[in-house]
Amino acid sequence: MPARRSRALTIAAAVAAIFGLLTIVSGGRALFGSVDMGAVVPFVLWFNFVAGFAYVLAGVGLWRGTNWAPMLSLAIAVTTAAVFAAFLWHVGSGGAWEARTMGAMVLRTGIWIVIATLALRSKKAA
Repeated sequence: MPARRSRALTIAAAVAAIFGLLTIVSGGRALFGSVDMGAVVPFVLWFNFVAGFAYVLAGVGLWRGTNWAPMLSLAIAVTTAAVFAAFLWHVGSGGAWEARTMGAMVLRTGIWIVIATLALRSKKAA
């Protein structure tokens, strides 16, 4: 465990864990609740729900300074970008979708690219 975690990495760890918890709750409501979510794209919804657990794990790992957390953060960024690309293919092919899904995927991809970059830079500096 590092003696001191940078402020940016501390914020990134907190964002990852909180974002993960919110993702689990919202995804769970959409998947298992009786709320009509409109034209959801099932593979995106399921991916985001399952990824929420990885977000929490990455956040805890970054907070604790584990060796595996930067690579988990990178894996989350890469897989989120891949699911976003598949979603864009779905949209481009005429599939039904919601505008909020587009916004959410832009946000998720951007956040995880930033978190992974901070985590990997921190690992390199250590």
